[in-house]
Amino acid sequence: MESIVDQLVLELKDSNELLTEERARVWIELLWSDFEATYAKAGYDYQGAEMTEKIIRQWIQGYGHQLHEFAGRNPKYAHLLDATDN
Repeated sequence: MESIVDQLVLELKDSNELLTEERARVWIELLWSDFEATYAKAGYDYQGAEMTEKIIRQWIQGYGHQLHEFAGRNPKYAHLLDATDN
């Protein structure tokens, strides 16, 4: 699974040059855990890492270029992705 995350990190970084590799990794890990938690809370059966990878890849393609803008507007993520914090 680590290789999947690594690939998603590279894809996100390629789609948003304002993100460092470290920030892209944080985003991927947050998106991964949030998707799986939300999916489970909704009562759906676990579909595996392939489903999560597919959804995150779609999010990267649709929103990756502007993902950095979201952190400042959402306090849930802002402290984790503070641009002044390396």
